This record gives sequence, C-alpha cells and structure tokens, in this order.
Amino acid sequence: MSAAFAAPAALPGRTTKTSETIMLSRMLSCRRLLPVCFALTALGFAAAVAAPARADDLDSIMAAKVIRIAVPQDFAPFGSAGLDLQPQGYDIDMANLIAKSLGVKAEIIPVTSANRIPYLQTHKADIVISSLGKNAEREQVIDFSDAYAPFFSGVFGTADIKVSGPADLSGKTVGATRGAIEEQALTTMAPADATIKRFEDNNATITAFVSGQVDLIATGNTVAATIAERNPQRAPALKFVIKDSPCYVGMNKDEPNLKAKINEIIAQAKANGDIAKLSEKWLKAPLPPGF
Repeated sequence: MSAAFAAPAALPGRTTKTSETIMLSRMLSCRRLLPVCFALTALGFAAAVAAPARADDLDSIMAAKVIRIAVPQDFAPFGSAGLDLQPQGYDIDMANLIAKSLGVKAEIIPVTSANRIPYLQTHKADIVISSLGKNAEREQVIDFSDAYAPFFSGVFGTADIKVSGPADLSGKTVGATRGAIEEQALTTMAPADATIKRFEDNNATITAFVSGQVDLIATGNTVAATIAERNPQRAPALKFVIKDSPCYVGMNKDEPNLKAKINEIIAQAKANGDIAKLSEKWLKAPLPPGF
C-alpha cells in the first residue's frame, strides 16, 4: 500500500528566523551596492553634462562663415554653365543674395534634379536652391522656405493680344505640346470656338509661335523666357496662369532657426524689389500678381 508523504512540520521559530536571515542578507547586499549605484549615477550625470549639444545648421553656417548651396547645373534660366563655364542663373543669383544677407561666403555646388535632395540629406549642402517644387512626398523628408521664384504654366502671347483668361481665347489659336499639362488643361478650359493646335514636342510648339502660326502659346514660364531672349520681336508676355508651382529653398527638417532666417531674407528681397529684378533679368517677365 502506498502512502502520501507529508512535508515535515517546521520547528517552532524556524520560519521566522529564516525570513529574518534573508531580509538581513538583502539589506547588507543593497548597502554594499549603494556606492556602485551612486558612482554609476554620477558618471551618467557627468556624461550628460559633458556631451555637447548638437549645433543647429544656422549656427554651423555662421561659425564656418560659409554656406554650401546646391544649385542646378543644367536647367536654364535657373542654373546652367555660362560661356566662362561658371554657374549662372536665377538660382545662383538667389544663392549669392542669401549668402550676402547672412554675411558669409557662398559655396556653390552644382547638382542635378536626381541628386539635389540626397546632397541635402547627407549634409553635402546646407540648403538647396534648385528650382525645387513642393509636394507631399518631399515634405516628408525635407523642409521648405517660402517661395522665392515663380514657376508656372500659362498662356503667353505678344503684348498686342488682349487676353486675360480662358474666355478671352474665343476665336484665338493657341499652340501647345501634345500630352503636356498645358495642353490637357486647355482642352477643358478653352471655349468651343478657340483653336488648339497640338504639336509633338516643345521645339515644334515654340517654332509655331515664333513663326506666327499660332496667336498664343501654352507653356512654362521658363520656356517663355527663353523665347523672349532669343526672339525679342515675338517676346511672349503672360496672359494668365494655368498651374502655379513656385520654387522653394530646401533644407533639412528640424532646423527652425535656419528656416526662419531664410524666410526673413526672402521677405526682405521681395519687399525691396531684389526678387522682382531677378525675375526681369532671368525670366524676362515681371513677377506674377500676388507673388
């Protein structure tokens, strides 16, 4: 017959003594560890005090007395190589204006559309001034200043043609590049008696306007500026805007001091007419109303 074995009964006072012994042991251990804990705490505090705070980009720029600015190398009139092979254009002038306002030297860094944002993110440039448009995807990775340059699609024509909106295209002939956003927009906004002549590429559209085959041209303001420079007798003036997509200075996120300073410089340049002069010089047109 099997029998269940019960644990032997504790002797009187045994449990209390064991608990007291364990408690005393733990207290002694804690007392021995206290100096170590205090030492580690002191070390952590000292390290926190000794660790230098990260300097923001504006502080770094002012300390170095140089601002590194990424600019376009192949997108006239915003930025391209001149006859002397040096960068020139609206964005280069804007870069120099910002550097001068900060009282530092401008280090001009030519970039392409593909690498301008990576240059900023990898800190090869402090800011990007490269005909940079703003969209939701870009806003996730970088920050933007206020607009510093107009960039838009519109309908352009010679000064003698009176057009101020889509309704005024009635009875007019407008040239546009097939599939371009200007052509698509005109298809929906032009009155029924307007004639839209569609061409297969930009060069054909430009040729049609310069040669007088069409009264007006629907294109970007930079294309219009190039036409005006090369064909002053048919210089296209803006009649109305189809789509507005201005240019912004790009900078890394979490740089509120730099952003505020750049916006301050842009606001001052708008107020004193410097940006209007850049528009006249490089875009061959006044700033659009309300810019």
